[in-house]
Amino acid sequence: MEETNFVLLWKEQYEKIDQSLAINKQLLKEVISQKAESALQALIRFKTRGIIAAVIYLILLGVVLFYAISNYSSAANYFIISMSAIFLINVKALYDFIKHLIWTNNIDYNGSVTEIQGKLAELQLSILQHSRFMVLQFPFWTTFYLSDKWFPYSISWGYIIFQFILTASFTWLAYWLYKNQTLENSNKKWVRIFIEGSGGKSVMKAIAFYKDLEAFKQVS
Repeated sequence: MEETNFVLLWKEQYEKIDQSLAINKQLLKEVISQKAESALQALIRFKTRGIIAAVIYLILLGVVLFYAISNYSSAANYFIISMSAIFLINVKALYDFIKHLIWTNNIDYNGSVTEIQGKLAELQLSILQHSRFMVLQFPFWTTFYLSDKWFPYSISWGYIIFQFILTASFTWLAYWLYKNQTLENSNKKWVRIFIEGSGGKSVMKAIAFYKDLEAFKQVS
């Protein structure tokens, strides 16, 4: 009889401990979700400012391009091609800013942790891809000022070699940055700087919060 009572008492205490752990996990999830949501508010502000800046920048580039095309001269070929490439790359940047803002606002912090982590991982990957794509404009900033009125016919071989080295260097740099900005390299300082510069710091914080939650679940 006493043994039966002991088993029942042990079972009751075990159920209470289990309930207490479940409550603690739920409370921790709510706290983590609040921290993650707060961290991502910085990303929302960043992307909002980015959208405004990108719109203004694209308008200015568009006006300059329109003027160059409407007053077309072969001397402006380098300028038109270079600025068109830069314009299109920044159109993609504006699209990314809007997409990231929508994705961030659509995260349901009351949903499952797995679902939230999946959305954060998708957002982080998209920000990384955005950062990779933006470096592709680097070479075009070394050619927009050229003109076929004087390049390459009316200048010295020294300047031609200099221009070739300059454009080739920026092309190689853009390729190298594009190739090496990957999730596998996200622990490297320079990659983190690029990701953070594109707004990824807030996402990294949110992901870290949920990793702590997963670690607590495994321990408990």
